[in-house]
Amino acid sequence: MKHSQVRVGARAIIVQDAKLLLVNAYPAGKSDLWCAPGGGIERGTSLPENLMREVHEETGLTVHVGAPCLINEFHDPISGFHQIDVFFRCTVNDGKLDPDWLDPEGIVTERRFFTREETKSVRFKPDSLVRVAWNETPLSYDPLEEIIT
Repeated sequence: MKHSQVRVGARAIIVQDAKLLLVNAYPAGKSDLWCAPGGGIERGTSLPENLMREVHEETGLTVHVGAPCLINEFHDPISGFHQIDVFFRCTVNDGKLDPDWLDPEGIVTERRFFTREETKSVRFKPDSLVRVAWNETPLSYDPLEEIIT
């Protein structure tokens, strides 16, 4: 099925106690790829509103959405899928990661905080995520890349 519209998403960069929150959004261990929590926006609501909803659904955490810090886009040349994600710096207002938390959509199956050293041994996207999380680069743009799993 060819996609005719570009999908827009919002993602959270949450660093707490020198650890970056990442989620695995591939049910049943389909992939070992990690990403920042977040997802597609719903029409009629702002990027921050969508991001607060998505982070809570995926992690059980309530967050404050701060400034944007990264724009990333990716696509699948076969299906035509194309997504633009706007990443925001966020802080946790309430909650702790609960290993028994269930994403109501069943997409995110794992969530955890990674130290900077631990991120060296996991696959994640976008490539600039860790550099942006630890403030090594200003507002950043990751060029269009092909989707991977």
